[in-house]
Amino acid sequence: MPIHNLMEDAATAEISRSQVWQWIQSPKGVLDDGRKVTADLVRGLIPGELAKVKSTGAEGQFDKAAQIFEGMATGGEFTEFLTLPLYEELN
Repeated sequence: MPIHNLMEDAATAEISRSQVWQWIQSPKGVLDDGRKVTADLVRGLIPGELAKVKSTGAEGQFDKAAQIFEGMATGGEFTEFLTLPLYEELN
């Protein structure tokens, strides 16, 4: 049962992080503009996306969440669940 859309948000985060990790690992991980999705590209995009989230006025531990996302999305080995380290760090 969803509670304040948290279940859907967690599922979306898991899928998004998994997809980014797969794009980095795959030679077919290419954006519409032809750029290859690499760990460096993802690391370069995170600050801009983080700034967008912060500009909404929402409150949260966004810097820490972005740091965890970056490590898990760009790491060499796939980690099963994004939510486990997030819950551990953010609670």
